[in-house]
Parts: sequence; C-alpha cells; structure tokens
Amino acid sequence: MDVPSVDSVALIDPKGSAVDIVQAIGRALRQKPGAGKLATLIVPVFLGEDETPEDMPYSGSYRPLMKVLNGLRAHDERAVEMLATPQENLMRTEPVSSWLGEEPEGEDGEDGRLLLRFGTRRDPALVAQFVKYQLLEPEHANWKAGHRAAVAFFKREGHLNVPYNHVEGGPAGAPAAFQGGGFPLGRWLSDQRRAMRAGTMPSGRAEDLEALGIVWEPGDEAWEENLGAARAYFDAYSTLAAPVTAAIEDRPVGQWLANARKKGGLGKDPQRAARRAALLAAIDPDWNPQWPVDWQRHYAALTQLVRAGTGWAEVEPGTGLYGLDVGRWLARQRDHTVWRELMDGQRGRLEVLGVTPLPPEQEGPAKAPRAASGAFERGVAALAQYKARTGSVGPISRSHTEVLPDGSEVRLGVFLSNTKTRRAKLGAERLQALAELGVPWAITEETQH
Repeated sequence: MDVPSVDSVALIDPKGSAVDIVQAIGRALRQKPGAGKLATLIVPVFLGEDETPEDMPYSGSYRPLMKVLNGLRAHDERAVEMLATPQENLMRTEPVSSWLGEEPEGEDGEDGRLLLRFGTRRDPALVAQFVKYQLLEPEHANWKAGHRAAVAFFKREGHLNVPYNHVEGGPAGAPAAFQGGGFPLGRWLSDQRRAMRAGTMPSGRAEDLEALGIVWEPGDEAWEENLGAARAYFDAYSTLAAPVTAAIEDRPVGQWLANARKKGGLGKDPQRAARRAALLAAIDPDWNPQWPVDWQRHYAALTQLVRAGTGWAEVEPGTGLYGLDVGRWLARQRDHTVWRELMDGQRGRLEVLGVTPLPPEQEGPAKAPRAASGAFERGVAALAQYKARTGSVGPISRSHTEVLPDGSEVRLGVFLSNTKTRRAKLGAERLQALAELGVPWAITEETQH
C-alpha cells in the first residue's frame, strides 16, 4: 500500500533482497521536509516448538527479522551495527534513540522511540550476540554452531572441560536451535585453542569463550581431555581411586591419576596446579587421599553397595563389586587392631556409613585374616598369587601391579627387580621362599636342599 500518511509497515514475509526491503521501508519513512516523521516496522517472529528466547543468536526462526535488519543496514550501516554493542540505555543523539528495554519517558514522546523492540524484554547481551552472529558475521556458520554447542554444554555441566570426542546435542533431546544432529564440540574447542595459540582468534570470540570458562594454555588441552576421561570414570565407579591399569575412553586414566598424585604431578606453576587440583576435587573430593588409594577404592565400592540398599552388616566376606572383595576388606577394617591404626578420616568415613569396629572379645574365629605386613612378605604373597593365576613366575614387566585379596597393591615387577639387585644381602629364608616359587636366580645349591 502506498499511503503517504502511513507511518507503520508490517513485514509479514520479507523478501530476501535488501533493495526490496528498503523500498518497503521507504513507504513508511516518506515525509515532507522537516516533518520529523518516525516509521515503525512490525516483523512477526514465530518460535519453533520448545524454542526459548535464549536460542535467538542461533535460531532460524528470526530469519525474517534478520532480512529486515540487513535491509536497514544497507540504508544506514551505523544504526544497525550499534545493536552489536550491549548497552541497555543508549539514548538518541541523532535519528536513532534507545534500542532496547522499556520505552523511556520524556517530554517529547517521539524521543523515546526504540530502534529495536521486542514483545517481551530481551537481555541486551543476547540481542548483541544475535546481531553479531546472524547479521555481521553470517559467513562464520561453524563458529555460530560451535558457540551454541558450548553454551548448551556450559549451562548443563557448569564448565567447559569437554572431552575431545564429545558430540553435543543430537536428534534426541537436543535444544530446538540444534538442527541436523549433534555438533563435535570437543574437536571444535581443540581447534579454537589452536587458533588462540596461533594468534588468529578474534578478540571478540575469545571473550565469548572465556565467559564460559575455557582454558587456553597449550599444556592444558591434553590435560583437560584426560580430565574428561576421569569424569567418565567417576560416573561409572563413583570414585577417582582408580587402579593404575584402569582405562576409559581409550585413555589410561589410572596411570594419569597416579601421576597427578605425585609431587609436582599437576605442574610446576602453583596457580595452574591449584586450579587443576580444584577441578579434580570438584569431581571427587577424595581423588588424592591421605591414605592408600586401594583403601579409598574399596571404601567407594562399599559406599555404592550401601547406597544401593545393602546394609553394611550384610556385606560379608565374598561380597564383591568391580572385582573387589568388599566384604573381606570390610571385615579387616573392623578388626579392633586395624581400626585403631586407621587415620581419623578413614574411621570417620566408615562411621558415616554406620560401620563400627568389633569389640576385642568378639575377635577370634570371626577375625579377618591379616595380610603379610612386611614388604618382602607382601611381595612373595603377590608372586605366589601371580604364579597361581598364570602358572609361571615370569617374565614379569617392571610396570606390573598385583592386587592382593585385602585390596592392597604390590608393584610386583619393581619388587622382583629390586630383590634381584639385593639378592646377595637376602637371608637364606627369603632366598628359599623365592626358590620354592621357582624364581630362577634364587635357585642355588643351598636352596635346592
């Protein structure tokens, strides 16, 4: 309609051509010189099912508005690009007035008109992202999709420590803004870190990711991937007290955690080490216990049994979980002598589950068998166990670890190597014990008799 007195235009289905849009807008802007006429452009936006206003920076539902803003940009580039600056009360100094929020009061009603106004109030930062992603940088579709996926992950998990192989979203349960399946968020974040190291990351994009808590340090990239594997291990076993042989998501998470527990294992930079320790503690506060890791692993298994409805008193020797004899371990902890030797933190954790020690007078037949206390005796016990399982005593790699029935670990390969080095100082009884198990270098004329 071409009516000179009309000051409003409804763009129900805008054409893609900026020229056509500017011509349509011109019908509302047309005025006599000095009339000071302001035009109102009405653009309906229909959100998809389950779509929220927060999806605006990425949603295709706002395509009609994007077309109109593109047309306005062709007419007045400065006015539209002002929308990419999130300022809530930018008052008019020329033909453009405040652009978002409630209409301000003033003596002249026209001075309070808005450049961009929604039916419901929108966060200025959200509008700025919409303009930047949909209008000013439309060629960077991959960036938009990646940032959208990062925002979704951050809102759900509260961090941006994403495993490298993680795919965010997908057809089932994905936000309405996602279209066509999931997004390889872990790989995409790795690419962003690479761009940051190379100095090709635009500052605006870096700020967007830093707002979500991304860590840029090159050394942290692989560390964060391992942290993701550690989180997956905790989800499966409710503990980070993993044996050194444990692996998940094709990553040796057990060895990685063992290294992290060593002095300086979190890095030489104190601040970085503190941050890494905090990230691990956020997953499992007992990731680095003051007591043996195998004790913590058995305790975590007992906790799972109790939470699943098994009373701790029902966990008898032979009750197992994840290959651990939790019942036998528990019986040993209740031994009056062992209970007294536990650290306060260990006893406190058991008491939280209701576990109490056996009174001294009840010990005896019910007393759990104690493991060999000396390092050499424990090594021989581990070797005997290995031989019973495999039928031989070697060769055994130096990195091999044997788990004894009480849940404790013996680095069997290291034990044999060190014992062989010190064989000249071994007593006859110890040499005899090794010879009886078939250790070649311990077999001498004396030990054969």
